[in-house]
Amino acid sequence: MHILPPNRLAAVLLAITFPLLAEVRLPSLFSNHLVLQQNQPIAIWGWAEPGEDITITLNQRQTACRADADGKWITRLPAEKAGGPFELTVEGKNTIVLEDVMVGEVWLCSGQSNMAMSVQECLNFPQEREEAAAFGHVRQFKVLHRPSPVPQLDCEGNWVPAAPETVDAFTATGYFFAKTVSEKLPGVAIGLINASWGGTRIEPWTPISGLERIPALQSIHEDVLRRSPGTRLYEEGIRAYLRKLEAWSQDAKLSLADSHSVEPPPVLPQKYHPLTSKNHPTTLFNGMIRPLIPYNIRGVLWYQGEANLRDGMLYYSKMKALLLSWRDLWMDRHLPFYFVQLPPYQYGDPNDEPELLGEMWNAQAACENLQDIGMAVINDVGDVKDIHPKNKQEVGRRLALLALAKTYGFLEIQCHGPRFRHMDKDGDTLKIQFDYADGLTTRDGEAPSCFEIAGPEADYTPANAVIQDNMVILSHPDVKAPTAMRFAWRKTAVPNLTNAAGLSCSPFQAGDEPMIDFLKLHVPDSKQLDMIYDLHIASHGNQVIYSTDYSKKLVGRPFDRVAYFLELHPKFDRPRFVYVAMDAFTQDLSKIGVPTVSSGASFQMKVDHLTVISNHPGVTAAENLQDAGCIEFFPNNYREVNGIGIPDAKDNAFDFGDSIQPNEDGYGSMQVHNYAAKQTVFAYNNWRKGEDCDLGIGNSHPIPNHPRTEKVTDWTYNANGANYTSKRLRIFVHFTE
Repeated sequence: MHILPPNRLAAVLLAITFPLLAEVRLPSLFSNHLVLQQNQPIAIWGWAEPGEDITITLNQRQTACRADADGKWITRLPAEKAGGPFELTVEGKNTIVLEDVMVGEVWLCSGQSNMAMSVQECLNFPQEREEAAAFGHVRQFKVLHRPSPVPQLDCEGNWVPAAPETVDAFTATGYFFAKTVSEKLPGVAIGLINASWGGTRIEPWTPISGLERIPALQSIHEDVLRRSPGTRLYEEGIRAYLRKLEAWSQDAKLSLADSHSVEPPPVLPQKYHPLTSKNHPTTLFNGMIRPLIPYNIRGVLWYQGEANLRDGMLYYSKMKALLLSWRDLWMDRHLPFYFVQLPPYQYGDPNDEPELLGEMWNAQAACENLQDIGMAVINDVGDVKDIHPKNKQEVGRRLALLALAKTYGFLEIQCHGPRFRHMDKDGDTLKIQFDYADGLTTRDGEAPSCFEIAGPEADYTPANAVIQDNMVILSHPDVKAPTAMRFAWRKTAVPNLTNAAGLSCSPFQAGDEPMIDFLKLHVPDSKQLDMIYDLHIASHGNQVIYSTDYSKKLVGRPFDRVAYFLELHPKFDRPRFVYVAMDAFTQDLSKIGVPTVSSGASFQMKVDHLTVISNHPGVTAAENLQDAGCIEFFPNNYREVNGIGIPDAKDNAFDFGDSIQPNEDGYGSMQVHNYAAKQTVFAYNNWRKGEDCDLGIGNSHPIPNHPRTEKVTDWTYNANGANYTSKRLRIFVHFTE
């Protein structure tokens, strides 16, 4: 394990700074109104003059210690039962007296904006403000936002009791958690340490020790080491940079003598810049969590994930890294950790990337397999149009149910909604069994919603769902022998399945997803076609190499139709396909594939009898349309000007009518258009870029912050090939004999 010099640097800075004050000093965490954790030895620490004797007194119990050579001291008071208010006295050459000190339950509340969201932003704030007068035993320490490249030993903040004039700034999730816990722990003070920051990823909250221990996170770990002075990776990089800088310096000196011009000096590569942003790995742990250790806490409440939305299952590894490292640093292997599963939300266009949340939900659910952890499911109390749903009362309550049942021993409390246990196949039905399913029902009395099933001849289809005892039976007349199902898998799905406790079921999927032949299912004429090429796009990097190529074997046979079948599987959507057929525009089989330079293909022309079949919602179906289709197949560069007069094509936009440029080995275009509908049917451009090719079905749309795509509908400049998990192009002809 690497021991980072920044730790030593922080210690040196403290040794230099605080002893100069020649007074006993406490971290900001120790202030008036603080809450100390009950039933645990109480850690107290601070700074003083080296060798100074310190005496600490709480509730007539006393302990003593001596500051070390760096002026640091730490001691532990005996465990206390819940109670107060007390005075906490720290005596050395000076005396500090903290008043209104309570002993109770302390929870760390961390994450991004939904944890940071305050009580005043939630439902019924006027009522909550009024009721806060009775909750002065709930107190918050709000950690000032502070990213840091090195671990800090103190932070800024102070303890504030809840009151009508203060509760507005409390973390809403934490506050409503505390209110519910208070019902079962009457008279016990509850302290909330609010270390949260909107828009932050999970990596900044994770120490380097957490990144180091998880193999899937080694690239992030190395990035931190590379930016940390004193590590091997940092030193190697800086030495290499200095060699370049010294060479430049020598050349600059020579230029003074012989008057030759000098190139600009080399710039330090970004990968060696210090970690300073709130979204750089480790920075928020260093600045906002490390100063809290070893303050005694009962457990952690975590609400985060929106900023890591596209991590998918990798988020599980990141959660594990954070959880295990925090437990190590607090020296508590069983530190309770309760978190909120992200609720449904539209995230951009509600129709785009409908499965965006699916893998994140899977990753979060997988975290429940870790020890002493629990997930609050809130897919029934979110707001698909508001990323900050206002009903934090129920979010806090559901976290509290987990804590009450798992941490505080109220075993009669049901804290989970239905959880998937097992799926059985039974002919044309699927039987889904659940844990925590007592009183399985729906909130609205309607049939269970948001279930889908799929089979060998049917993609995911909304299922007919029926509750039978504590099972759900799924079927659909169009799905024979289903093999797979999923529940509430779309990002805007708000399911109604619940148990007797009124707790919602978490999204899940089960079974073996079938391999569906979309061509066979959706193209009636497919049996009359012969495949000439099969291309798994970008499977050979920047080279176009077909997995199947019958062009030489079948050369010379006449054909009257050419057809293309493109299948794309976006990362967060179901597979999309398009079939497009037209009258043959050549009798040379070598020229109907991707128009590379070596193929010799170059076509920009109208085509007859256009047929289009697709499951993409933006593609217009067509059958044997005349005066409607055109192709742009060439390896050249091209311009926006409508070179061959395609109707309605624009001269100032890349669309269905552009101009071929003279350079033969250029950008490259393979596009089929339905100009009558003003649509690109499909496009495969710039194939020499491999995964960064332009690829799509239907018209493309402008990409935010990408000006070159603003007037583009044929996917030019999109460089989006890597957005698909699979991409396959098959090319067919209809032989006439």
